[in-house]
Amino acid sequence: MLDIKLIRKDPLAIESRLKAKDPTISLESIIALDEKLREKLGFVELLKSERNALSKEIGEKKRLKEDASELMAQVGTKGSAISMLDEEVRRLEAELHTEMSALPNIPMSEIPISPDPKDNVCIKTFGAKREFAFTFKNHVELNEKLHLFDFKRGAKVSGSGFLTYRNLGARLEWALLNYMIDIHLENGFEQWMVPHVVRPEMMYGVGQLPKFEKQLFKIHDPDYHLYLIPTAEVALNGLHYDEIMRADELPRKYISYTPCFRREAGAAGSQERGLIRVHQFNKVEMFCFTTPEQSADIFNSMMKSAEEILEGLNLHYRNMLLTTGDMSFGAAKTVDIEVWLPGQNRYYEVSSVSNCTDFQARRSHIRFKGKEEKPEFVHTLNGSGLATSRLMVALLENNQNADGSVTLPIVLHKYLNGIKELKAV
Repeated sequence: MLDIKLIRKDPLAIESRLKAKDPTISLESIIALDEKLREKLGFVELLKSERNALSKEIGEKKRLKEDASELMAQVGTKGSAISMLDEEVRRLEAELHTEMSALPNIPMSEIPISPDPKDNVCIKTFGAKREFAFTFKNHVELNEKLHLFDFKRGAKVSGSGFLTYRNLGARLEWALLNYMIDIHLENGFEQWMVPHVVRPEMMYGVGQLPKFEKQLFKIHDPDYHLYLIPTAEVALNGLHYDEIMRADELPRKYISYTPCFRREAGAAGSQERGLIRVHQFNKVEMFCFTTPEQSADIFNSMMKSAEEILEGLNLHYRNMLLTTGDMSFGAAKTVDIEVWLPGQNRYYEVSSVSNCTDFQARRSHIRFKGKEEKPEFVHTLNGSGLATSRLMVALLENNQNADGSVTLPIVLHKYLNGIKELKAV
């Protein structure tokens, strides 16, 4: 959530920056609500001050044994007016809060302004696209002989968009997760295991609610109002919901492996088949709490940790600085790390690292303070480190051989008891 003081200070400038994300945004109603609310608060404070003065007069008259009935009647009248104004203030505060909750985070000044993802800026590449001397297969075709996944049985158990991993597919998935966790631990992250269902206020805190309600899976139960997490970011942010941290405890760098649940599974078709876009996938999430001064450096360290994983796997990737129109609701800056998938003939995101500044912290009431300082909001940053489904596609398609086997990267051998190759059976 944005600071209303920023809007009061320069509404036209803030509106212009927000329009870079969403051209339909207007701050007119928010400014009007804020002015009306402050006007009502001023009336309430004035009436309360007058009531307090009358109360003192009543006390003095009673001390002198004089008649105070007229003053008491005035106090009663003012009390009724205060009650009515208090109710109106609560209504206006709720209305303003709802409208403020719908505003996205403000993009940083260096973000390219465009509504079109085609204008995202490539800021780094690693490796090169593999050139094949044979007719290569996509991961779904490779799986016909490797038998790593079972899409039909996943759909049988849970419906379209779900899958099962089997035999070496399950072991390779687990190897990837352990490899990624080890890299992050070496880079100073602290590992957490978090719940996979969360309360609504946790979803609100990271900006998933109310905007993305229809993209979330939720539990229908009269005794529980819970959502399945779309990412561990929700739970990791929630660990410090409504807390004040010490400045000397920051930064805090967390990782957590969880399955992730998302209702949108993409369009059917050759480019979205198999593991490309599913309702449930596995991910190691990075999440950091920092002071405002630390957040830029921590952003860079998160990028390096994700890149180290891909470079260890020897996968060609590129880093794309997202335009204002392609960034997420809560992000002030985002860089997507995309790997090349030959079977889809395009790059796909496997990590998205975002600096959300104090946007989530305001919604979640997460602050920090030094010994003598007034509490202020932390900065939060999140990043995939990494999502395994598309990473699995990249491994299979880029490391395939002419006979349908797949050569596994050296860094994974120790997690697979020395298995170096997936062979067609």
